[in-house]
Amino acid sequence: MQKNKKFNILFTSSGRRGYLIKYFKDALKGRGLVHAGNSSSNAPAFYYADKFVITPLIYDNNYIPFLLDYCINNSIKIIIPLFDIDLKILAQNKSLFADYGITIIVSDENVINICNDKWKTAMFCNKYGYLCPKTYLNEEDVLLDISNKKIQYPIMVKPRWGMGSIAVYEADNKEELIVFGKKVRKEIFNTYLKYETPENIDTCVVFQKKINGQEYGIDVIHDLESNHMTSIIKKKIAMRSGETDSAIVVNNAELEDIGTRLGKVLGHIGNLDIDVFVSDNKVYILELNARFGGGYPFSHCAGIDLPRAIINWILKIPISDELFVKEYNHIVQKDIQMIDMTIKRSI
Repeated sequence: MQKNKKFNILFTSSGRRGYLIKYFKDALKGRGLVHAGNSSSNAPAFYYADKFVITPLIYDNNYIPFLLDYCINNSIKIIIPLFDIDLKILAQNKSLFADYGITIIVSDENVINICNDKWKTAMFCNKYGYLCPKTYLNEEDVLLDISNKKIQYPIMVKPRWGMGSIAVYEADNKEELIVFGKKVRKEIFNTYLKYETPENIDTCVVFQKKINGQEYGIDVIHDLESNHMTSIIKKKIAMRSGETDSAIVVNNAELEDIGTRLGKVLGHIGNLDIDVFVSDNKVYILELNARFGGGYPFSHCAGIDLPRAIINWILKIPISDELFVKEYNHIVQKDIQMIDMTIKRSI
């Protein structure tokens, strides 16, 4: 692709990620338009996009044909998914879109499977020597280890393929453990999480020993060939609905090294968002998110410019090292503002 050729970008499941749309519009510098797609007409990201489209639900049979048709008709060259359940189906269809000159910024399906499945995340960490909360697939094994004094309460009960703090509970005793296990299973199949749950009802919940400590986020950035570019550490100050609300970018060589080594083994592309806890000077891996996570804006405010790098990689333009220079001690706070969506609906 030539440097001066115009091209457009589509965010799928854009939701409330208006800041990402602004970052990419700044990076494009007029070379193309940013489109926002979402299954809900009330997505705040629509307000910031140059164009927007209401898509079918992700697991609708027409979802992929709809996206492909939209991309062809609107000269979309890059698709960036922003929602966990969008990642797998788009990873499965990367080659289909590539046949039409459309690049989906998503890791391969095997990477997505490890990151989206909390049980596989735990097995991955155990295999490669990273600490993670002790994880179980059933109440019986939890209760056996508690009775043998291998672990103790509290135990976190959550969907195995969960996201956004949906159906997450903290059990302080046997009765709560059993009740919450049943409750989470019920809630999974009463929400969109049922589409993300390929296993049977007996193995769709994970039970994890709760880790108390300081929470950090690590952005591990790779290029589109999975070469490591940088790792950024955010010390979390406040959370809201499972997403980082306030954080400070810090210099922590140990966490940078952990993120860098883990990313190289995993083999993702683009951004890997890692949630970790530091407890008693030990680092525990809590979650892996193979996408732009809710903590990316903190990295961006500290000098990282992944949007510009992605565009340059697609355009085959050499990137400058300054796109990945970190400025430490940036304290960043997400803001809340009101958006009149009737303006966009009337367009």
